[in-house]
Amino acid sequence: MSAVLEIIDAGLAVSVQDRGRTGYRNIGVPVSGALDPVLMAAANALVGNPSDVAVLEVGLSGPSLKALSGTVRVGLSGEMGAQLVNTRGQVLKVAPWQTATLFPGDVIRIGGVSHGVGYVALSGGVQVSGQLGSRSTYLRAAIGGVQGRAPKVGDRLQCDAVRGDPWLEFRARAPWHHDTGPIRVLLGPQEDHFTREAVENFLSQPYAVTREMDRMGLRLDGEKLAHNEKGAEIVSDGVAPGTIQVPANGQPIVLMADCQTSGGYPKIATVIRADLPRLAHVRPGDELRFVAVSHAEAAAALREQVQRLAGWVGMIQSFRPPGVIDEAALYGANLICGAVRGDEWNLHGVNLQHGAQHV
Repeated sequence: MSAVLEIIDAGLAVSVQDRGRTGYRNIGVPVSGALDPVLMAAANALVGNPSDVAVLEVGLSGPSLKALSGTVRVGLSGEMGAQLVNTRGQVLKVAPWQTATLFPGDVIRIGGVSHGVGYVALSGGVQVSGQLGSRSTYLRAAIGGVQGRAPKVGDRLQCDAVRGDPWLEFRARAPWHHDTGPIRVLLGPQEDHFTREAVENFLSQPYAVTREMDRMGLRLDGEKLAHNEKGAEIVSDGVAPGTIQVPANGQPIVLMADCQTSGGYPKIATVIRADLPRLAHVRPGDELRFVAVSHAEAAAALREQVQRLAGWVGMIQSFRPPGVIDEAALYGANLICGAVRGDEWNLHGVNLQHGAQHV
């Protein structure tokens, strides 16, 4: 059974994203997809979805959604909360890392992200039309998303109605935290275009995130990375999210989900897959450091992340919000059993004397 939500406030930097559009980079189509696929998977897990179905990615402030038909469960991951306004006029606080269920007429107002990006999952996923195997939004080419663009006021999003108990909510026992420390990279494939000192500086000096940042990439500022006699340009070849290019000015550029598919600057290194989601949460002025690892270490880091996420998902717990009566438990409980005298009650098999009062 389907359900429909209406956008009554579009928020800022909100887009539909899923795991991305793979298999088309050979014809110039970027991968796109969630900047932090781990948090996307966390939001989907809260509402019982597969890990990679489409969600709303929130970069600044979240949208406000009104349930028009069907009952919808919404899950939040990242450092953002929400308010649910029901049809009785009650305003209920929705904490980060938990779900809220909307009945027709209810509105959820999702706040701003205090750090990085956040994700809003809907029961059954955001069911906009897909293009080239993905619902992810790539704004520069008007691909995916809501008719090739970000959601706007008046748009209607289809998802699945809640199956099972609509009064049951879910929450994580603890927020998800990414690893800390230096960003791990694989050197190359063109580190031989840089002086030895430049490579050493890249791995030892801090780099600040500049204001020139978006879903396509991050420009960094720090110790200039000098190119050697091979120069600051190469014949254009493939790039991917995580690639670190260095143009002639010697300042690194880290490519992100919406990056182009080829480039002509030498690539000093590539961020490993396990650490790339961390870059979705940086802000201008943040300091980054890099450390080189082996392919084996990169693969081990990804396996460890997958295992840790599975453990986090396994700790999600159900709960009933304050004021919600567990009717199933109430009607299923054997409150009074057996034959009783008028001056005695038998509660769950315990014979309680009612004293002088008779029924």
